[in-house]
Amino acid sequence: MKPPAAGCPGPSGRPVAACGMSRLLGGTLERVCKAVLLLCLLHFLVAVILYFDVYAQHLAFFSRFSVRGPTRALHPVASSSTNCSRPNTTVPSSGLPEAPSARPGPTAPVLPPCPDSPPGLVGRLLIEFTSPMPLERVQRENPGVLLGGRYTPPDCTPAQTVAVIIPFRHREHHLRYWLHYLHPILRRQRLRYGIYVINQHGEDTFNRAKLLNVGFLEALKEDATYDCFIFSDVDLVPMDDRNLYRCGDQPRHFAIAMDKFGFRLPYAGYFGGVSGLSKAQFLRINGFPNEYWGWGGEDDDIFNRISLTGMKISRPDIRIGRYRMIKHDRDKHNEPNPQRFTKIQNTKLTMKRDGIGSVRYQVLEVSRQPLFTNITVDIGRPPSWPPRG
Repeated sequence: MKPPAAGCPGPSGRPVAACGMSRLLGGTLERVCKAVLLLCLLHFLVAVILYFDVYAQHLAFFSRFSVRGPTRALHPVASSSTNCSRPNTTVPSSGLPEAPSARPGPTAPVLPPCPDSPPGLVGRLLIEFTSPMPLERVQRENPGVLLGGRYTPPDCTPAQTVAVIIPFRHREHHLRYWLHYLHPILRRQRLRYGIYVINQHGEDTFNRAKLLNVGFLEALKEDATYDCFIFSDVDLVPMDDRNLYRCGDQPRHFAIAMDKFGFRLPYAGYFGGVSGLSKAQFLRINGFPNEYWGWGGEDDDIFNRISLTGMKISRPDIRIGRYRMIKHDRDKHNEPNPQRFTKIQNTKLTMKRDGIGSVRYQVLEVSRQPLFTNITVDIGRPPSWPPRG
């Protein structure tokens, strides 16, 4: 007979079967405990993994609110019309600075050329000078005109840059009407232009042509791209906006049919009132004469200069080149020049020495107004004329 296993009672004690059952239950309980322990460990590991995953998601979620949210509120995304090519104005959408990039920034759209015949022209205009014309009203009527009287069409690229030069002294009433009518006309003509009022300082004899020379030089100092110059008296307003203020292959005379002359050209060589020359044409004739003090003669001298340099005068159709003049008395200190006829006969001798190359003046003030640029200058005094007779 085989002896009982150690730890189990013999024949006189408990049965061997009871001892085996106890051992079986102990082993099963041990395996169950190990399985439970493994499950707990597995659950712990899953919990740790889920914890870090949720933490990472929360971190990313709150990071969006703490970094990107305020940036968008302070720096909204620029629209397609915003110019972001200037330094210190581009803001990344993430709110963080971006590293320099070789990629070119957005460029302004290329506008088509302005048409030769602008579509918005009206034609014949009703011109009257009886209604009050405060500058505030004129400014409200021309919101697109920039400080200094500058304007550029928003929808096309003009072929020329035009400087309109006005010789001036004590004509504020006339200037308001001129600005009221001319700004809308020039804008409808799709011109890129600037208005320059050249104001003669003091009460000495007026010198129209010298002031025009000054205006030519001062306008180029402000904008060297000017290539067309319109010289206009302040009391002349065109009656038809099809009379385009542009420069052509030849010098242009615009005011060919004034009401004071019965809407006719007074004589074939007349070049007064409103005229236009390109920069090259102006320099070719050495500008305008500086020695015509007082009324009359300078426009005939300019006509002679144009003819002597082999150029011809171009003019619009007489039905389009009509002008109204604001009625006024002759200005004080603008009496007729007693030497004008002698000077006109000597243009060929004087034009090389007297002109844009010899003009002398002193700028006293440059004031950029909402509708024009005012330049006050000291152009000196006229020489003493010998007594007549």
